[in-house]
Amino acid sequence: MATTTIEDLLHADVLGCALRRLDGRSLAAASCATAGLRAFAADPETWRALCLAEWPSLALPGAHCLLAAIPPRRLFADAFPFPSAVGASGGDGELGLPRELVSAVDVYCGGAPLLSRVVETPASSPWFLGSPFRVEAVERKRPPATEAAAAAAPAELELSWVVADPARGRAVNVSSRRPVSVVRHWYTGETLVRFAVVLSGCKFEATVACAEGSGHVTEVALAVEDADGAAVSGEGTLRLLAAAMEAPRRGGERETEEAKRRYHEFVRRKKGRKESKARREALVDLCCSAASAAVVLTCLAAVALR
Repeated sequence: MATTTIEDLLHADVLGCALRRLDGRSLAAASCATAGLRAFAADPETWRALCLAEWPSLALPGAHCLLAAIPPRRLFADAFPFPSAVGASGGDGELGLPRELVSAVDVYCGGAPLLSRVVETPASSPWFLGSPFRVEAVERKRPPATEAAAAAAPAELELSWVVADPARGRAVNVSSRRPVSVVRHWYTGETLVRFAVVLSGCKFEATVACAEGSGHVTEVALAVEDADGAAVSGEGTLRLLAAAMEAPRRGGERETEEAKRRYHEFVRRKKGRKESKARREALVDLCCSAASAAVVLTCLAAVALR
């Protein structure tokens, strides 16, 4: 008995139009149904449209080289899911270090695009490799113009920070999408909205600063810290990124909450290590003070007994 598929019932143009209306996850699921749907779902233009809809920054002039270097389907598969914290390993010396990074940064408010930037970062100079890693999509000295003029509610902000290596054709999203922390800066009064993922025991933290009162975005920056809270160098960050790009990906609706849980666990462990270090230092100081007092008393006793 012949089996009737959806390709037999719908014209190819109608089916292609319907598939282009799906999101990336649904399109990938549909491609597993039949060989015909798999062929339709492999259309590069369909995935290109999905990437542009998901990340408006890819439409900016600086991102043209990114879309040319990475096939749209590969880019979506790399950047849409969360990187696996367990599978990523920064100690693999066999992975070549990227010589250039391209960051596609998109800030959303209530699901609507608020601000988009593309940042190209040369990553081969000795200065970059030896300095603490930091990339600024919006610099405090040069705040955004009219595109971010509308006030943003900090708690409603979402962030996507896709870091790509055009030479290897791989990418990874190092943002938790939703905030893991919203705090007010004690001195400037700005609201700091933090987005973070923990990879290989290090924290990739992107911070969006909103001005007090107006809520305008004044800074968007990415930095990396190790388990002790020290800044990771450019070379160390490149190793982490190279490993994360090759690591498995994690999907699911609960991944944003899982990223937030890992962030708070990272902060809790860092605080515990600092407290433990402070106790050890206090104990060492006490022992040194006791030893010094014993030496002084011994000297005084020796003088008194002469």
